Amino acid sequence: MSESCVIDPPVVYPGTPVVLVSSVNADGSANLAPMSSAWVVGRTAVLGLGTEGQTFANLSRRADCVLNYASESLWRQVERLAPLTGADPVPAGKAGVFRTERDKFGAAGLTPVAGEVVAAPRVAECPIQVEGRVVSARVSAEEGVGVVEVAVLRVHVHEELAEADLRHVRVAGWRPLLYVFRHYVGVGAELGRTFRATTAASVPS
Repeated sequence: MSESCVIDPPVVYPGTPVVLVSSVNADGSANLAPMSSAWVVGRTAVLGLGTEGQTFANLSRRADCVLNYASESLWRQVERLAPLTGADPVPAGKAGVFRTERDKFGAAGLTPVAGEVVAAPRVAECPIQVEGRVVSARVSAEEGVGVVEVAVLRVHVHEELAEADLRHVRVAGWRPLLYVFRHYVGVGAELGRTFRATTAASVPS
C-alpha cells in the first residue's frame, strides 16, 4: 500500500466534466462560459461559479440557462473560451489574463441553437444539452465563490447517444471531456456499472 503525504494544491479539481454554461446578458445577447464545478442530484444541478464572472451576474438576474456537456473532441473549442469574459470592463480579478468578448460562440467556433423552454441558447456541438432554470443563486461563505441551483427542465442528446426508449443515454458512445487539475482529459472504456444501472453493460461481465 502506498504511503500518503500532505500537499497544498492551488486548485482541487480531481476530475469533473466540462460544462459550457449559456446564459442571457442584460442586453438580451448570449453568453457562454466553460466551468467544471458542476454536479447533479435528482433534477437539480448545482454550479460553483466565480462571483466576478458574467455568468454568475446573468444567472443572478435572469433564470434561463443551458448546461452543455462537452465531449472530449471539443477541448480546443473549450480552451478558446477559457481566457474570455463577457464582462466589460474586465473584472479586477481577471485583469491581465482575460479579455472581453461579446461573441463567445463565434470566438470558440461553436453553433448556437435556440432553447425550447428557456431563452438561453444550446450549443449544437455538445452531445448533451440540459435546459434549466435557476431556483437559487447566492454568494458562498468563501470569498469570490457563488453557488447556483438549477432545476432541470429538458434534456437533449445527439441521436447516436439516445437509447431506443428515449429515456437513457447510450453510455458506450458518450465521451465526456474531463477537467483534471487544469488539464483536459478524456475517458477510457467502461470498467463496469453500478447495481442500479438500468441499461445493458457495454463491456463483458
